[in-house]
Amino acid sequence: MKLRLSTSNIINGGTSIVRRPASEKSNVELVNGLRSNFTASMEASMPAENGDVVDAAGIPSAIKHPRIPYTLWTNMDNGCLNVPGNNPEVLGLTEERSDYDVTVKFFLLPKTLFSDWRRHLQDAIAAVLQELSVDSVDLLITSFPGVSFDVDSEEKGGCGSNKIQATEPELIDAIMDVWDAVETMHLKGIALKTGVAEFGCERLKELLSRAHHRPMVNQINVRDACEVPQPIMDLAKQERIELLTHNDCTNILPQGTLRELLGGGPNGAGVLASPNGETKGLDGDLNPEWVVKYTAVVRDRGVIEHKGYFASVDLSQQATV
Repeated sequence: MKLRLSTSNIINGGTSIVRRPASEKSNVELVNGLRSNFTASMEASMPAENGDVVDAAGIPSAIKHPRIPYTLWTNMDNGCLNVPGNNPEVLGLTEERSDYDVTVKFFLLPKTLFSDWRRHLQDAIAAVLQELSVDSVDLLITSFPGVSFDVDSEEKGGCGSNKIQATEPELIDAIMDVWDAVETMHLKGIALKTGVAEFGCERLKELLSRAHHRPMVNQINVRDACEVPQPIMDLAKQERIELLTHNDCTNILPQGTLRELLGGGPNGAGVLASPNGETKGLDGDLNPEWVVKYTAVVRDRGVIEHKGYFASVDLSQQATV
């Protein structure tokens, strides 16, 4: 069984020029956005009656005690449970598509099967296009599990753990299979610019040697380093690849965080059954598969109008509720 989690638009009031602090990583923003959207959907499914007691955050006590069954604020669509349920009135962007820069970053998560990576990418992009009511994105960046930029190794002229080893043919093939799907999206006009995340020199050279459509962007996390290592700067300049920095976590949605978020505990949404049986819900092993982050910025004003996340989760089995 699949679960599709959504933050909806995390920009309050429709537009914002106030950006999140640089120290706040996407994993924090993702979890906070999901929790906020779950709470809002619970409230909408059972409006508070006059006289209901509310907490400091303005949440009616009925939202928490007793917990609102997840079946009231989620919905099933083609075997996938949407958490929360899909909004039948998708508003999309408010102005013409040409007025926006739409950026998408797709994260493949650990423990996902190589054979599923291509399909995961296609599902994630389809979700974003539907949410924004658009048929293309300006930049698509793909992040692969287990690939991280090693500043120290790059500065020494090597590539360390970022180097693709000859003993990893399956990983290489999986990356190239995903990139083939990226290339197809580019040729169809779905992704106008494409890029990768956390590729060091050797890994980037490998991709360049095998790709038909070369990446236009390489996004790296330099962490505590003050400067980008010279070798990767030289390679990017030589190959005309734009080098961008970021502070995202590669494993943006760990399994433990996900179980706490969906669980039956005091901070959970009650989608999963609690271990003690007090909260009924779904039961089984959770495996987060992918996360996609999307941002729509109004070009001439630099205003973020729409920002959000989707996440896909595999649940091994469903309990009888």
